Order: sequence, then C-alpha cells, then structure tokens
Amino acid sequence: MPNPFPGMNPYLESPDFWPEVHNRLIVAIADALVPQLVPKYRVAIEKRIYEIKGEQSLLVGIPDVSIQRNPIPRNSTTSNVAVATRTTAPLKIRLAMSEEVREGYLEVIDMATKEVVTVIEVLSPANKRPGKGREMYEEKRDNIFGSRTHFVEIDLLRGLQPLSVLDNDIAAHYRILVSRGNQRPFADLYLFNIPDAIPCFPLPLGAGDVEPIVDLQALLNTVYDRAAYDITLDYTAELVPALSETDAVWADSLLEERGLRGRSQITTDS
Repeated sequence: MPNPFPGMNPYLESPDFWPEVHNRLIVAIADALVPQLVPKYRVAIEKRIYEIKGEQSLLVGIPDVSIQRNPIPRNSTTSNVAVATRTTAPLKIRLAMSEEVREGYLEVIDMATKEVVTVIEVLSPANKRPGKGREMYEEKRDNIFGSRTHFVEIDLLRGLQPLSVLDNDIAAHYRILVSRGNQRPFADLYLFNIPDAIPCFPLPLGAGDVEPIVDLQALLNTVYDRAAYDITLDYTAELVPALSETDAVWADSLLEERGLRGRSQITTDS
C-alpha cells in the first residue's frame, strides 16, 4: 500500500523511524539530481559527526520511579544486636551516555571550480533541539548565509522549535527554505501542513543554468514504498507530537477510508 497521506506522513517522524527515513531521503534526493546535473555538477553526500550526552543533559541519571520505603517499626526495647531499620528499593535511572551523531547532507559541487554551489539539508531532531547539535547546525547555517552558496533547508518534523527566519509569523507543520546566495537577505519559504502535498521547489544553481525541480513528495513516496513502511508503521499508535483536534479528526477519517483503522484513535494536543 502506498503512503496513505497526501503529503508528509506524520508517522515517519517517530524517533524509531526518522533516522532511517532521513538517510533514505538524502540518498533519494541525490539519486534524483545526479542525472539532471552531470557533467557540470556532482552531488556529494557529506556527513557531520559530533557527540551528545544523554538528552543534552548533564545529569548523571533521571529517576523514573519514586522512592519506595518499607519502614520496620523500631522496638523501644534496647538491644545490642544491630538490625536493619528499613529497606530502600533502588531507583531506575538513565545514565547520561555519550552518543555519536552522524548527520547526512548534500553538496552540489561545480566540477570545474570544485566550489560548493548549493547545500541541501534535511533537518533532524538534533538540529532543532536545544543543545550542541542545534548550536553546530546554526553556526554552519550562519556561515552559509554569509557566503554566496545557495542553501536549501527541508524541515519535515513538527516537533521542537523551528530554525529562525525573519518576516514569518505563520504557523505551519512543515517548511522548506530556499535561500539563493545572490538574493539574500531575501529567500523563498514554502509552508505546508499535514493535509497538504509537499510543494515542489527549484534547486538554485549557477547563473544561467536550468534549475531542476525537486519533487520531494514523489521522492518521499518512493522511500515509503521501497522501505515497505506500509507493513512496518503502526497506524493505531499515538502520534508524537499530538495533532490538533481538527487535524486528528481529518487523519482519523483518512486512515479509516484506507482501511488502516476502525475508529477514532489519534490523540490530540487539546
């Protein structure tokens, strides 16, 4: 069964699936662009690597159960024998383990000059969550904005704080930013929600070049099919983050139509 949603599938945003979806989508975008850009350009899949600890936390552990004590009544009679006066159950905690994060992104490189013409980013949770990952990403983003390199930023994650742009106070689930190096500080921002198809956008290149149109919706649907997410995703599970009441009703109806659920089950954020 193909992707049941007309646009972004919110179930793909799950932490259990998104790292894989992210990698597959990066490769799919590269594979779609290569035939349209050779021989003048090459599309390189690059990676940045850094470490995070826990969930950006400096705590050694986070208790997830309360302390349980079973006090033993003391006998008022004195005794020379030492006895335990209480027992304490251990706390279940999570250690702040270091984790190596590898994030893929794309660079379109001019074969003659070896210059990076365009950078394409697909955001991950680490790019949006406060902490080292976001700080590193914002630094790279600012460096690109101060250069002549074109920049495309694809945000298919509803959760966490979006990356900053000016002149936009319109709320949307998802967005695509296309920033041309020769037009800054102006840029094109594509906003869309769960009921919407993902908009196509032109990939900025060198002056005078024909710009290929990136059909991200078709690429996402191909990723969905090739990974067989139709038999992997649980469409009865709760979405995180939750949908608004209106969107939840719409999603319930859509999934029921496609035979993926029998009754209203999606949790709302109201």
